[in-house]
Amino acid sequence: MPLGLIALAIGAFGIGLTEFVIMGLLPEVAADFGVTEAAAGWLISGYALSVVVGALVLTAATTQLPRKPVLLGLIVLFIVGNVLTAIAEDYGVAMIGRIIAALCHGAFFGIGSVVAASLVPAEKKAGAIAIMFTGLTAANVLGVPFGTFLGQQMGWRSTFWAISVIGVLAFIGIAALVPTLHSPEERISIRGELRAFRSGQVWLSLLVTVLAYGGMFGAFTYIAYTLTEVSGFDSSAVPWLLVLFGAGLIVGNWLGGKLADRSIDGTLVFFIAALVVVLALFGISAQSPAATIVALFLMGGFGFGTVPGLQSRIMNYAGQAPTLASGANIGAFNVGNALGAWAGGVGIAAGLGYTSPIWIGATITASALVVMVIAAAVARARSTRTVSVSPAPTPADKVTR
Repeated sequence: MPLGLIALAIGAFGIGLTEFVIMGLLPEVAADFGVTEAAAGWLISGYALSVVVGALVLTAATTQLPRKPVLLGLIVLFIVGNVLTAIAEDYGVAMIGRIIAALCHGAFFGIGSVVAASLVPAEKKAGAIAIMFTGLTAANVLGVPFGTFLGQQMGWRSTFWAISVIGVLAFIGIAALVPTLHSPEERISIRGELRAFRSGQVWLSLLVTVLAYGGMFGAFTYIAYTLTEVSGFDSSAVPWLLVLFGAGLIVGNWLGGKLADRSIDGTLVFFIAALVVVLALFGISAQSPAATIVALFLMGGFGFGTVPGLQSRIMNYAGQAPTLASGANIGAFNVGNALGAWAGGVGIAAGLGYTSPIWIGATITASALVVMVIAAAVARARSTRTVSVSPAPTPADKVTR
């Protein structure tokens, strides 16, 4: 395994920690700045929206630059944003820090996916992307619980100082371990990158990403309320149950990468269909603590198992211009996050109960399955037509062979 993948995973770990750890520190942040928890929650929403902007704008702006220096520049942006958050004297400065850190998120994962895929043979690209995204899953399993604990014991700012240190380690690792690529594909015009969006399959892939990820996060965003108000767990058990969910993310990410190297579309159809079933069963059995424990692990596994395949699929259909399309797909993940969180909140506000986000998530994921089946069928039909119209070999060809 190329060591450069480990360096990319460290960067992914830090970025994932930045995005998710603040969820457990909102009470401390709100108290420190003297704002409501709802206002503090905008530090999460503002981050997600900035990810979408950065995924498109920064990726587009850097397409003509060598990828390794761009990755290093993005990590510097990440460090600056987190340091600014850690030293913020008021809410506004903290928000600016969050926005700066978020701008690197989509571009890093988008460009990093292309770099990770370039470090291995073609038949192992999805697995390489999965290794990089292991950093993101590890952030959920290990980083968020320990980051929350650190912030509660030593002040929330200490967590962001720790994240800044992780950024420095990622910078050193990428500088030392990721090779400088000298390929003709490395420098691409923005016009060339935009050609990728002429492909209907690229747009279908983006839609699947929004819906599949949106469905999972529709259920996950309000999972603490489901666990305590429906399943009957004590609030002190919630962090450990989320670790179980994170363990599912790691297994699903690894397995999804392995299977996607064999068949991307087949893997995506299977994982999305399985996620629909798991969410539906979870909605039915959420009153059972034992069933909830199993459902949490499987929801994380099948939900995140789609990520390597989704990222690989859009890169494949983007052809020779995968960078901007890859960044756009990272933006699509965050659009899905926002969609799922909003839809789940609508269900609760409508008085449908704390299992309503699970059912809404299952519905959104089912729509992702429909789109994915259509996309796979169209791709298969086009591939069949291409083969059928290929010219038959001439006698001279047969002799040559």
